[in-house]
Amino acid sequence: MTIPKPLRVGDTVAVIATSGPVNLEKLDAGVKVLHSMGLRVRIFESCFAQHEYLAGADALRLRDLHAAFADREIRAIFPARGGYGAARLLPHLDFDLIRKNPKIFAGYSDITALHIALNQCAGLATFHAPMVAADLADADDDTLRSFQAHLFANGPAVGGRPLFFPKNGVLTGGNLSVIVSLIGTPFEIDTCGKVLFLEEVGEAAYRVDRMLLQLKYAGKLRDAEGFVLGDFSGENIDLAIREILVPEGKPLVRDFPAGHCMPNFTLPLGRKFSNRCG
Repeated sequence: MTIPKPLRVGDTVAVIATSGPVNLEKLDAGVKVLHSMGLRVRIFESCFAQHEYLAGADALRLRDLHAAFADREIRAIFPARGGYGAARLLPHLDFDLIRKNPKIFAGYSDITALHIALNQCAGLATFHAPMVAADLADADDDTLRSFQAHLFANGPAVGGRPLFFPKNGVLTGGNLSVIVSLIGTPFEIDTCGKVLFLEEVGEAAYRVDRMLLQLKYAGKLRDAEGFVLGDFSGENIDLAIREILVPEGKPLVRDFPAGHCMPNFTLPLGRKFSNRCG
C-alpha cells in the first residue's frame, strides 16, 4: 500500500466533482477554509457542471479525476461532495496512472466507491474525511484538528475522542449502502483480515438491518477482524447490532464520530490500523 506524502503549507490541491452537482456557495466557503490552512486551491470544471443528478457527464468527471492525479503540482485531491455518481467511474479508472502519481485523496459518503477501488486496485491509502462543498465550512474545531492532523505534516494534535481498538488490521469501509451496492461486482469490498468501518445517513433502522444482513450473507462480516460503527443519523440500530454484528464475536466500537455528523473525524483507509486512530 502506498501512503501519500503529507501536505505542507503552500501546496496546491485540487477540488473536483466525482458525484452530485456542487453548490457553489458551499464550495466557495469550503475553499476559504483550505486557503486558511495555507493551501493553494485549483477548482476543476466538473465543480461547475451539472448533468441532471450528476456533476457533469461521466467523461468530464473522469477526465478531471485523471487530470488531477496526473498533474505533478497537485498534492491532494478533494472531491467537492458526495451524492451519487462515483461508482459510474469505476470501470474507467486508469489505475496505472494513479499508481504512478500517488497523492492524498480525501472524502466520504458516495466517495466510498472510489476509496475501495483506489485501496484495492491501485494500492493507494486514502482518507475518509470531510468534503469541501459539503461540511468543511461548518466543521467544528475537533473536525478541523483531526483533518489537519492526518493530512498535514506536523499537523496539530488530534482533537476530540480518540479511538482505541484491540486488534491491528487494515481499516476499510465507509458508507454502508455504497458498500452493499458493490457486492457482486469487480469492485466489491475485501474485508479479509481488516477492520470494517461503517456509517450511514437517511436510512431507517430496518434498512440498515437488511444491509448488514447482506454483508453477513456475502461473508464480509465473517472475514473482518472487527467493526467500527460511525454515525447512523440518529437511527436506533441496537437490534441489528445485537443480532447481526455481536454474534460474530469480534471487537466492535460504535458511535464513533465519523460520517454525516459533527464532529466528523478523519480516518485513514487502506492503512494498518494501530491501536489508536481518530
